[in-house]
Amino acid sequence: MISFLLCLAILIAGYFFYGKVVENTFGPDDRETPAVRINDGVDYVVLPQWKLFMIQLLNIAGLGPIFGALSGALWGPIVFLWITFGTIFAGGVHDYFSGMLSERNDGVSISEISGIYLGKTMKNVMRVFSVVLLVMVGTVFAVGPAGLLQLLCSNAPGILSSKMFWLILILVYYFIATFLSIDKIIGKIYPVFGICLIIMAVGVAVGIFTKGYVIPEIWNNFTNMHPQGTPIWSFMFITVACGAISGFHATQSPLMARCMKSEKQGHFVFYGAMVSEGIIALVWAAAGCAIYTGADLLAMGGGGSTTVYDVCSKTMGGVGIALAMLGVIACPITSGDTAFRSARLVLADWFHIEQKSIKGRLTLCIPVLGVGTILGVGNALGKIDYTIIWRYFSWTNQTLAMIVLWAASMYLFYEKKNYWITAVPATFMSAVSITYFMLGNECLGQFLNHKTADGAVVYNTAVAYPVGIIAAALFLGIFLYSIKKRDVKPQYETLGK
Repeated sequence: MISFLLCLAILIAGYFFYGKVVENTFGPDDRETPAVRINDGVDYVVLPQWKLFMIQLLNIAGLGPIFGALSGALWGPIVFLWITFGTIFAGGVHDYFSGMLSERNDGVSISEISGIYLGKTMKNVMRVFSVVLLVMVGTVFAVGPAGLLQLLCSNAPGILSSKMFWLILILVYYFIATFLSIDKIIGKIYPVFGICLIIMAVGVAVGIFTKGYVIPEIWNNFTNMHPQGTPIWSFMFITVACGAISGFHATQSPLMARCMKSEKQGHFVFYGAMVSEGIIALVWAAAGCAIYTGADLLAMGGGGSTTVYDVCSKTMGGVGIALAMLGVIACPITSGDTAFRSARLVLADWFHIEQKSIKGRLTLCIPVLGVGTILGVGNALGKIDYTIIWRYFSWTNQTLAMIVLWAASMYLFYEKKNYWITAVPATFMSAVSITYFMLGNECLGQFLNHKTADGAVVYNTAVAYPVGIIAAALFLGIFLYSIKKRDVKPQYETLGK
């Protein structure tokens, strides 16, 4: 329990100290922000700082710091270290720069940011990648809650017990939330759900202490405790994404970059929301380690809805069950609607379609939600299976984070600032991403790994680990070689700054 409290203290201290280092490295000033200069009453709207924080937290969190952290508990309390230091030195840095670089460039989407600092090829890759990823996230976060609502209403009469009814209802809400100005729905309901997410984490933490559960110490369990022997590197780093670092956050941060009144709000809004998510993830990881053995947790399916329900029931009783059901339904919905909204904005930046008019928004809302509806209905009818496709999300998510960190490193080079603050986590995430691509059974692992007679997977780490390290070193070398070949000022002037 001492190690949990130490990690919690480090996370809080990290916000005040390292978060300030990150902010000072970027150097926010008093320039007019896009929310003030462009203000279109739709996507560029000045919001109060507390709303910016709560919306950002819901945008980036959803169920990520809950499901991912509980699944991370399969490796034991060593997961606390990744959540703590990953949040401070990687996730918080990633979220801050993805938000502030967007703010410095008129609130454009992360694909455009990548193009500005990494070139046109990367911009086009990121455009396609971002839209596909966001539509997929939005669709899955419609299908999932619809299934849960169907389960809850299985004994209800008529259409209330139909998954298709709930799916269509959620998609209709997504269309409205994607179409209307950000302060009409998202700005009003997100703070409420954000408070519920925080209360749920606090309730679980209090319940662990008051119900007599014991959180195991890191130093007594400094080993891989996964019941199937799945390697810590890089599976744990991929599994616990939103609770440490997540590329999906980079697609969401521009939403708030368009609503900030001052650049100096970035520390609280972007870095602060990531630290808060890290704290939430730490609590849920502690719950997983304290309440279950690894085998029991695996038998329950890892960090799924069933486990969340069980944890809330054991730590908070009836109130916990109500919060759990609200959380596992509302949290994915609050990530799904902003995923579709972000997809609209990526397309708007891509094809230069203004979004102030109703016509401009409908031009993109209809096809984006149309594709989401086709995919969602296909799943509800049993025609489309997302299981295999969704496995790729974890890897692509962290790969996106890697790209964003390299873009931030190039920005800092152009600004003649300490680019190592982003280059080091970029190199680390490059190693994580490439190693997992080599080992993951949905990637090259299906060719490199093999199974024993009893079905256990033997991972080919002898090949994957060196390849991951060499690839990361190569990426760093390319970056260092690239900046040495550039004339800083002329190159920077071509960026449209």
